[in-house]
Amino acid sequence: MVTLDTSALVALLAKRDARHERMRALLLAEKPPYLVPEPVLAELAYLVETRVGPHVMALFLADVEVGAWRLTSVSSYAGRIRQLILRYADLPLGTVDAAVAAVAEANGGRLLSLDDHFRVLAGEGKIEVIG
Repeated sequence: MVTLDTSALVALLAKRDARHERMRALLLAEKPPYLVPEPVLAELAYLVETRVGPHVMALFLADVEVGAWRLTSVSSYAGRIRQLILRYADLPLGTVDAAVAAVAEANGGRLLSLDDHFRVLAGEGKIEVIG
């Protein structure tokens, strides 16, 4: 099981992205379900709609409907998200990335991301960043 960050999803959805094929290969090497924390959806929608096009976001949502991606609520992780935000206030972590890390921690620890700051969090030993 793998949790996906916005950066990995954008690369996956933007076929012209130089990192697309690498992210695709890494994702296909993972066993489903592919977890997408709900806060990622807003970031993803903005980036995909402005950089790639709304039709690509619509295709992603169609895949969500058939279960290819599992949107995951983060309400039960609020305490851990808060802890991560405070502990890593010096990083460009933010609430969405803290939610991604919290979901990954609770679901096997594997995280597909292109963001280097997750590697700092991986030092705690609760997540493994692939990508």
